[in-house]
Parts: sequence; C-alpha cells; structure tokens
Amino acid sequence: MGARGELFTTQVYLDNRSYFFNVKENRTGDVFLQIVESKNRDGVEADRHQIAIFADDMQKFFQGMEKSLEFVEKDRKARQKAQREKKAAKEAKYGRGNADGKKVYRVKSEKTEKVDDGIKRTGKVIHVVSKKPAENENKD
Repeated sequence: MGARGELFTTQVYLDNRSYFFNVKENRTGDVFLQIVESKNRDGVEADRHQIAIFADDMQKFFQGMEKSLEFVEKDRKARQKAQREKKAAKEAKYGRGNADGKKVYRVKSEKTEKVDDGIKRTGKVIHVVSKKPAENENKD
C-alpha cells in the first residue's frame, strides 16, 4: 500500500484544471476511486473538490457516466448536423459567393430609384456630401 492508502494514481491536465484519479484502500480494506479536481486561480491556492466512489457502487456510477457520455455525443452530433443544414440552407439561398473567397453582399430590393440628393449611402453609414450650386454655370 502506498502513501495515504493509494494503490494507483493517474493525472489529466486541462487548461487551468487538473484531475487526479486515485484508487485507494481505506483502513478497513475497502477499495474506492477518488476523483479530485484542482483548479488554479491567479496564483492563489487552488480550489480542490473531490468525490469518492466505492467499489460496490462503481458499476452503477460508470453506467450513469456512460449514459451521460452517450447523451453528450448524440447532442454534439445533432448540433453539428444542424449547423451543416443551416450552412447548406444559407448557401442555397445566397449562393456560395465568389470562387476567390470574397464576400458577396446582396441588396434586399433594387426597385428603389437612385436619387442624387447629396447623400452618399454606403450601407449602415451615411456620408453627407455638400453640394453648392455652381453660380457660374447658369449665367452663360
């Protein structure tokens, strides 16, 4: 038996968290799995959370975990499928765009007549161009 009753330990490091999977034996000889999550917080002492699953309960625990993992996988696949369908519908509606990868913007309605009122419209931003009538042109 190892330190603190440890029989086996493995670690998983993710971003700012570490997970420790420790198989331990207590004083009465019961074997259990201890899962410890350690989260770093800006140089301050890490938050630690742990759960213990005894050998008698491991089958039920892992069945629940397996069901959860299956759900997560189905959900991930459903989200990817929905995203692909949404992209395909968008491409069907607007086309694939230019072959050179440039974005193509569609105008909603082209029925409006273009009137030169001194305002230059370029999308969301309106640029006002001042026009002073040329007095010399009309005097000829």
